[in-house]
Amino acid sequence: MAKKRKLLSPITILMIVIVIAAGATWFVPAGKYNTLSYNDNGFKYNTDSGSINLPFNKQTLDSLSIFISPEKFSSGSIRKPVAIPGTFHLIPKNSQGAIDILQAPLKGIIDAVEIILFLLIIGGFMNVFHETGAIVKGLTSLSYRMKGKEAWLLIILTFLFSFAGASYGMAEEALVFYPVLVPLFIAAGYDLLVPVIVIFGGTQLGTLSSFTNPFSTIIASNAAGVNWTDGLTERILMFAISTAITIWYLVRYAQKVKKDPTKSIVYKVDGIVKSPYENIKNTGVSEPLSVRNRLLLMIFLSTFLIMIAGVVWFNWWLIEMSTMFFGASLLIGVITRTKESEFIKQFIKGAESLLGVAFIVGVARGVTIVLNEGHISDSILFYSAKLVSGMPPTIFIVVLLILYMVFTLFIASSSGMAVLTMPIIGGLAVIVNVPGREIVNTYLFGMGIMGFLTPTGLILPSLTLVNVSLKAWWKFIYPLLIILFIVCSLFLIVGIYMK
Repeated sequence: MAKKRKLLSPITILMIVIVIAAGATWFVPAGKYNTLSYNDNGFKYNTDSGSINLPFNKQTLDSLSIFISPEKFSSGSIRKPVAIPGTFHLIPKNSQGAIDILQAPLKGIIDAVEIILFLLIIGGFMNVFHETGAIVKGLTSLSYRMKGKEAWLLIILTFLFSFAGASYGMAEEALVFYPVLVPLFIAAGYDLLVPVIVIFGGTQLGTLSSFTNPFSTIIASNAAGVNWTDGLTERILMFAISTAITIWYLVRYAQKVKKDPTKSIVYKVDGIVKSPYENIKNTGVSEPLSVRNRLLLMIFLSTFLIMIAGVVWFNWWLIEMSTMFFGASLLIGVITRTKESEFIKQFIKGAESLLGVAFIVGVARGVTIVLNEGHISDSILFYSAKLVSGMPPTIFIVVLLILYMVFTLFIASSSGMAVLTMPIIGGLAVIVNVPGREIVNTYLFGMGIMGFLTPTGLILPSLTLVNVSLKAWWKFIYPLLIILFIVCSLFLIVGIYMK
């Protein structure tokens, strides 16, 4: 008999976090940094009483102790206002009440509308493609060919997802791979945790060891006043080590489950559960793919390759990627000669399948909205920075790693975290005699580790897609996180003495 789950649903958990965040606005002193923003006419220095225009040049930034090149503002790499060091001040409270709590998830959905649209379009694309039958034939053929070699498939895919995360910041777009890989891994004899650690875990490892990610490493390095290539070797080494450790941990678990399904953590915690995508069976027969199916699979693969190329080389983001998947859906409909009414029905049904995930992403934004509108986001940052500013370097760097892990519970956006914290905490590097690159690495490592758990990130949508509880995920992942925390701490301690 399947065990009953004891944990609440993801949206309920997020609403509880919103309530806690709202409660904090009643006790944490409200405060704010002055900020610097950019528009076509130049810089704006924003204070409580208004804003003034400042010249758009490096001298302005240097005078404010903001060590970011002007080009980062004009190119759009930095879109949010940047906190100005030394300007924190207390402001009147704006404690969040019952109405604010109710409005927070709605405002979060509005704020995340581009991501939500992206998810819905992906859902439509995946269902239109699934209805062609090509994915069934392709996965059946692949699973047959990889029979007895599934461990290599785990190794290759985890490495590729980690590389994509570390190189250009793959995150939300990886959600599209669940319908493809869940049936394959189930057919191989693994449980539903395996696709989560391969897809979500792989991209999250990329966050931890981002070496060229423009949305984290490059923005954070510039905000901290250091060249992003400073520390590149260390990050590549961390990428290799952390990915190798995770692959070892994953393959060891997957092989154990394959030999004895009762060893599955999903089975022990959640009982017998089934993913919505666990509907493709491996017949054990290798059938040759038709020309039509090969063409459809080529379009499917090309869609992802073009998406990756667009993000890396042409600065695509959610709207452009959504357009890509929408266009690919139409192309598939034309090739298969699907009737207009049937195509619309398939597309809408696919979008409906990811509506729950889209709501989770939107509600998660509500946490940050409550903190921002309650005027305590800057306060949390200020008092945390004050706490660590007088510590010895080795203690400082480890405590800062822990603080970034805490920050990630509330701010899951890597670019948002960089713009908010780097100008302030980056300035502490000189005070405590720590290289600026290690401040950036601490930010990366902290977000990378806690990103595996934070409810404001992508873990809850990922678990929802495979129908696995957070409790099962926690039991599986916490030993790996302890290992990664120790490795990251050692890297940082060694790094502060390599000047």
